[in-house]
Amino acid sequence: MTIPLLIDTDPGVDDALAILMAYAEPSVEVVALTVTAGNVGLAHTSANALKLVDLVGADTPVHAGCATPLVRPAEDAAYVHGNDGFGDTGYERSTRELAASHAAQAILEASHAHTGRLMIVALGPLTNLALALRLDPTLPQRVARLVVMGGAVTGRGNTHLVPAEFNIGFDPEAAHVVFSGWPSFDLVDWEATVRQGLAFEDVERWLAADDARARFYASISQRTRDWTRERGRGGMLVADALAMAAALEPAACTRVETRHVAIELDGALTRGATVVDWEGRMGRPANARIVLEVAQARFEARVAAALGAA
Repeated sequence: MTIPLLIDTDPGVDDALAILMAYAEPSVEVVALTVTAGNVGLAHTSANALKLVDLVGADTPVHAGCATPLVRPAEDAAYVHGNDGFGDTGYERSTRELAASHAAQAILEASHAHTGRLMIVALGPLTNLALALRLDPTLPQRVARLVVMGGAVTGRGNTHLVPAEFNIGFDPEAAHVVFSGWPSFDLVDWEATVRQGLAFEDVERWLAADDARARFYASISQRTRDWTRERGRGGMLVADALAMAAALEPAACTRVETRHVAIELDGALTRGATVVDWEGRMGRPANARIVLEVAQARFEARVAAALGAA
């Protein structure tokens, strides 16, 4: 029996790869894509999600959600992903329609339709999930597993506020709602992403595959790959793909620590930081299984398969 999977996302180049990985995995059924603003604005992230559904030939409903963070405005990451989130390639847009219901409502509906079996993988800011949780605080009781891509567990983030990672920093209040309201979730952070980059030569080989997915991804990721090389990084960093690998194959998570994680909301230099109680000093129950390492070969095999290169 397949595992029902809902992906909450803000596509995004690395989101796109993660979503392709999910569709390439026969043990899961993607039952919905719920979309938020983040990497770029909601109009673009929604269009990008629709295009990915077209690309894989699926009938998955795509639900648009929150266009802004819950409380404070935030800057997007168009400087990395392109103004449209897909490298400004001018791709042909999907003709399919968005589903009628809001993403938060779709999350709740999926939790009822697949009670006790649903896996949620959150690849973007947690705005939609936070809203769903506020609407129905019993939501976690119906979800088998939540995997979150977010945070920087020792304070080496990727935003202008040094300790903050983009997804959490975009909407810290939403992250606070989820982290404080969800009893147990898996967390794949930015620092793990940096440790587990993909060698450029391997990526180029996979993108040369004679497959529509590889050709499309080569096009939309060109800007991001160039941007990454220009900054002297040793490989391509695909945070959402790493989180999806951890979600699809828990046994591939070779190093995991279970700790209490909270979100800093107010610090002038630390807003959006994920604060990990590594030493158990706060006296609060552990809420996060922090994935510190995923077996690299298994991660890379999933990326290659998602691009039709395996």
